[in-house]
Amino acid sequence: MNHFISLAEASEMTARYRQQRNAILQPSFQNLNLLAVCETFDRSGFDALLSKPACAFIRIYYGMDADMKIHAIIVAADENNQDILPTVALANEVDDDILDRANRCPDLCPPDSPLIG
Repeated sequence: MNHFISLAEASEMTARYRQQRNAILQPSFQNLNLLAVCETFDRSGFDALLSKPACAFIRIYYGMDADMKIHAIIVAADENNQDILPTVALANEVDDDILDRANRCPDLCPPDSPLIG
């Protein structure tokens, strides 16, 4: 299954998102940068997930931090579509199983990309 799209389609979709990202929020949540325009991760994080022995997919969840800001939470998944996660006993430990803590735009935005407008 091919999941790739053209630059033109990606540009159209990201422009629509930038234009509408505040409009979809209730007024009290607008203009607080709760919805990121993009998030930038180091390659090493993806390499760690992709190197999991059973990794067949990458899955992106969306979560909300204590400041109500939305974040991409990225995990590996196996061929049975099961997330590859730490055991419950290690649920409070930080390991290389769950990727987050990206550079969010705004405030840390990439320069000169047709996807950022």
